[in-house]
Amino acid sequence: MTVVIVILNFNGKHFLSRFLPGVIKYSQPHRIIVADNGSTDGSVELLKNEFTNVDLIEISDNKGYTGGYNFTLKDLKEDIFVLLNSDVEVTPNWVDPVVKMMDEDQNIAACQPKLLSYSEKSKFEYAGAAGGFIDNLGFPFCRGRIFSEMEVDTGQYDDSRDIFWATGACMFVRGDLFKSLEGFDEDFFAHMEEVDLCWRFQNAGYKICVNGQSSVFHIGGGTLSASNPKKTYFNFRNGLTMLVKNEKPGSLWWKLPVRSLFDGLALIKFTFADSWKDGMAIMKAHAYFWFNLGKILRKRREAKKVWKKSENPSQIYRGSIVIDYYLRSIRKFSDLKF
Repeated sequence: MTVVIVILNFNGKHFLSRFLPGVIKYSQPHRIIVADNGSTDGSVELLKNEFTNVDLIEISDNKGYTGGYNFTLKDLKEDIFVLLNSDVEVTPNWVDPVVKMMDEDQNIAACQPKLLSYSEKSKFEYAGAAGGFIDNLGFPFCRGRIFSEMEVDTGQYDDSRDIFWATGACMFVRGDLFKSLEGFDEDFFAHMEEVDLCWRFQNAGYKICVNGQSSVFHIGGGTLSASNPKKTYFNFRNGLTMLVKNEKPGSLWWKLPVRSLFDGLALIKFTFADSWKDGMAIMKAHAYFWFNLGKILRKRREAKKVWKKSENPSQIYRGSIVIDYYLRSIRKFSDLKF
């Protein structure tokens, strides 16, 4: 199988200087591309002067994670696209176990390695940990990370198994399938787009996996910090959009109102316990969602054309991760009852 590693960069010159040499060292013989998303920090000059063995694609303006990758990947011919954040430190033999797994099972649309914290290397990292899941209302969490609670990696998730979503920080995705579903939803811009893509893959009959024999270290928050109201806006807006686009018939009529109620509780918490700006971001997200509901429903109708399964994907947690975390004090994935 042919493999290409694609790093989407936006003003990440310092990350490229720190991590790109390791990617080059540990990713042979695979092709490496850096797609620059309209950076203004000298990233392009660095790549042209110091990394001449890496292919450079220059994008004139910042198209976000979704638009930047869609623009870059549309003409690539390799079998496997590896979407790698610029703030990821790779390790020896990080590519081969995942590619071998996908080669042996053609029904795997996307896969990820274990994602560990760069700053606390014994712990899992927020953006993907040991594989992503969602609950019954579409709230995402991970093996090894529930909300902001990170587990220590003791080898408990070293297996390879089906998951619900693979992290966008280090996603191995089958190129032909990515193109067949028209890639990421560019209206998402950034955040939750990989969950939406993986849900669409599963509705089309494919599966998502994690390979516990490969691991990388992720800084996280390299583009937007965890407390950034813009990130809060994207997460809530895109979470609602994703639910409406992908939830199978029969339950959306009650899930959407309940999800909106939970978002209202989050708004109160953010406003009075955290940051009023984050509370405003949730209000803004809901305003966008309801104003654009017609457009989102049209996307749902388009997505349904490739649906192959009558039931929802099996990796959806049927409980509520919000209730389990805040009311039942569950902090570990292994304590959840699937």
